Amino acid sequence: MQVMKDDHEQAGTRGLDRPDLGGPDPAPVFGLLFDAHAAPLQRYLARRVGTETAHDLVAETFLVALRRRETYRPEAGTARAWLYGIATNLLRHHVRTETRALNATARLAAAGQTVSAGHDGRVAERVDAQSRAALLAGALAELSVADRDTLLLVSWAGLDPGEVAEALGIPAGTVRSRLHRIRRWLRANAPESTKEGGGSARR
Repeated sequence: MQVMKDDHEQAGTRGLDRPDLGGPDPAPVFGLLFDAHAAPLQRYLARRVGTETAHDLVAETFLVALRRRETYRPEAGTARAWLYGIATNLLRHHVRTETRALNATARLAAAGQTVSAGHDGRVAERVDAQSRAALLAGALAELSVADRDTLLLVSWAGLDPGEVAEALGIPAGTVRSRLHRIRRWLRANAPESTKEGGGSARR
């Protein structure tokens, strides 16, 4: 038990942002990476393809990461961006599922089937935001896979443009210009009700 604890402490001293994955025993540092990133990664994927598929994708992401650990270069980017890049590549096999889900959500929103709220102001605000996001789903479904990945890695996963660039293997300048173009397109094409009060989705 003490040896395992020491291994975890040593892995932690290297930092979880850019850990060394090339050691003879990757288990300790991968345990730390899983603890740090699995839950937010699962939440992000669940918003895109549903909870059940998200659980499978998280497990597959870490399995692929373990198998390909020698390809990770700390000097090239953070472990978080690397993991989201793997997850994004795996997610692309589920694009049809995501697009169907977005279109279905948009149809429900258009039909007025939104969550009912009580009188609590904060609940009402949350439901209003959910409604705007549901209406925006139709616009998201029209985006290309690359554009949708870029937008949602920023707005749902919380990655900064530099991390998105690392995750997608593209220049940071490309990410920034893509986000600018996407946001401009959304402003022109999203339903008007999503734009009130600043809107809930930003491209």
